[in-house]
Amino acid sequence: MSNENNSDGIFERGPENTAYAQYFLGQSYLNILSREGVFIGNVTFEPSCRNNWHIHKADKGGGQILLCTSGKGWYQEAGKPAQALKAGDVVKIPAGVKHWHGAAKDSWFAHLAVEVPGENTSNEWLEPVSDEEYASLD
Repeated sequence: MSNENNSDGIFERGPENTAYAQYFLGQSYLNILSREGVFIGNVTFEPSCRNNWHIHKADKGGGQILLCTSGKGWYQEAGKPAQALKAGDVVKIPAGVKHWHGAAKDSWFAHLAVEVPGENTSNEWLEPVSDEEYASLD
């Protein structure tokens, strides 16, 4: 993936992610691909961009699936080591799990965020991933 303009992603990058900018450190972009049946968004992160810790809540079902499409990134659940991500990786995030995801320091990163249908679903946005936590990732 090009570090200059993210021109070789599978899906169009989309506009700046202003709707959720308060929950990200760095610049992200969002291209909503589907709202019918299943919400699917193509989320693109500039190098070092990451979202805050958050939890997908649901009374039944719910959660999120990340389909990594380009670049290098990270996923981390609270209390566990961060996992490096690359194109082709799939991350299944159950409802109720505190986590974050974002780009590596030196790479753009894109994934499809697939919201798993459920009952009474919502997101709880929490604190940012600290610069110290992020800087410790290799």
